[in-house]
Amino acid sequence: MKAVGKRLIIEKVKEGTTETKGGLLLAENHREDIRYIEAKVISVGDEVVGVKEGDNIFYDRHNGHKIEPGKETYYVIRLDDVVVVL
Repeated sequence: MKAVGKRLIIEKVKEGTTETKGGLLLAENHREDIRYIEAKVISVGDEVVGVKEGDNIFYDRHNGHKIEPGKETYYVIRLDDVVVVL
């Protein structure tokens, strides 16, 4: 699997659940206060500069498209969606 152009194929880093001050457990997808999500870069397109395979990044949670080749779930995002490279 290879990304093309200025796109990245990523795998989200699992955060699990968090507990609120009131004791409620929230799943990652119910946390509206978190805008950016951490992910691991699986593949980079041939026009991508500054990000390489294996990097951990943060990107806007509302961007990207899910793909499921086989049993694994990955996401395709644009390079412009990346806000931080760790």
